[in-house]
Amino acid sequence: MTLMAVRGLSKNFGAGALVVQSVRDVNLDVEAGEVSLVMGPSGRGKTTLLLMLGAMLRPSEGSIQLAGVDIAKAPEKRLPELRAHHLGFIFQDFNLLAALSARENIELACNFAGVVGNAARARADELLSRVGLTGRSDFHPFQLSGGEKRRVAIARSLANDPELLLADEPTANLDSQHGAEVAQFLRTVAHDHGCSIIIVSHDERLKHIADRVLTMVDGGITEL
Repeated sequence: MTLMAVRGLSKNFGAGALVVQSVRDVNLDVEAGEVSLVMGPSGRGKTTLLLMLGAMLRPSEGSIQLAGVDIAKAPEKRLPELRAHHLGFIFQDFNLLAALSARENIELACNFAGVVGNAARARADELLSRVGLTGRSDFHPFQLSGGEKRRVAIARSLANDPELLLADEPTANLDSQHGAEVAQFLRTVAHDHGCSIIIVSHDERLKHIADRVLTMVDGGITEL
């Protein structure tokens, strides 16, 4: 089953003689439970593509069909609900709120999806357990290592039980052991929960968990 259908997706920055085409005429079908890895050097449009698929950046052209809605053209007021109920996002720089504990960061994401109170706390504790951080639930980001912050960010991305998880360099700055653990956890999420995952990265270690590998060159993508 096709979860997301992308057609003719392009993103330009600037205008006239100074225009830069970051993403160029991308066509992509995302199937349920599929892990897709988009590889390529830094600065080639991978993060821009991911932000558009996550309804956080408007494309210059093209369509992105998700849950019966073209999120490329939907009114801005509809996008927060779509993100809260259908999408999860793992940011390269974590984007954890420093004033909140690990548990509270995840509870907040639950709240946005309509889960509050004891149910949100239980969901947060469940997810922290799944990423091996039960003993760190009350720690704030400054008290966590880079690998631990990465795992909190992954747990938070699953708070709303998303249909599609978008991951920006999820193994960045992790050693081989922790990188392998994160990669295998993402594979398990896709397999056990039917969650589709799109990863953008230049980490070759992620190839073995992907159902398909695509490369991004000059703003376009090609399947390997």
